[in-house]
Amino acid sequence: MSTAASQVETPVLELKDLRVHFTTRTGALFRRNVVKAVDGISVSVRKGRTVGVVGESGSGKTTLANVIVGLQEPTGGELLYRGQRVGTTPAAHKEFGKAITMIFQNASTALNPRMTTHDIIRDPMDVHAMGSTADRSKRVRGLLDLVGLPGSAAEAVPAQLSGGQRQRVAIARALALKPEVIVADEPTSALDVSVRAQVLNLLIDLKEELDLGMVFISHDIQTVRHISDDILVMTGGKAVEQGPAAEVLTNPTTDYTRSLLRAAPSLLHTT
Repeated sequence: MSTAASQVETPVLELKDLRVHFTTRTGALFRRNVVKAVDGISVSVRKGRTVGVVGESGSGKTTLANVIVGLQEPTGGELLYRGQRVGTTPAAHKEFGKAITMIFQNASTALNPRMTTHDIIRDPMDVHAMGSTADRSKRVRGLLDLVGLPGSAAEAVPAQLSGGQRQRVAIARALALKPEVIVADEPTSALDVSVRAQVLNLLIDLKEELDLGMVFISHDIQTVRHISDDILVMTGGKAVEQGPAAEVLTNPTTDYTRSLLRAAPSLLHTT
């Protein structure tokens, strides 16, 4: 699908004035305090495009990711899937869970240490009863090849793999159900610099080959620059700047975005 076509079709995901507010009680008198973790975020995610979400720790970007994949209920606003509000029934949540999947920050903690790579990747297919047992095993083999892992990795447990290989397994698991959108929450921050660019380039290739929508979350604006088509800059739960990546990064309009650019020397050689 061409980029022009992906821009005019209905977005796979839309967030409209999304809010997540928490009430806490602090101080000696336990005064009521409202924490606005996400406060009025609106963004669209289309097939074949990556939305980069960048901000410092505590900016609200991980809470936003959790809302997108259904791990956190919003307290206001709308989350739309193909133009319709995300359903609240178990069946609707199951359908949404197949369409939107997540790659977590640290594969070492996200992968079951007792399961083989084959079983880790096949597990989502088992949960959703996707195809026959033979079909699932065949898809596991295909996914291993797709993410650049040898067939021999199928019988390895996570402790027998390198950090980069574990993250490739996590990516393969996220692709198991043929999702439309992948949410990647700091997927390279736990990796050595030497393999970080390899994993980023793999995600770029997969997005293009599979026509995926992607939400890529990072505190490093230079990493976001490398992978994103559009960028959302967050601080204090709010969007302070958003738009096409080239525009936001070439001509930032806020001091906050400029400070992120100054504070993050590139670890990737980009052109």
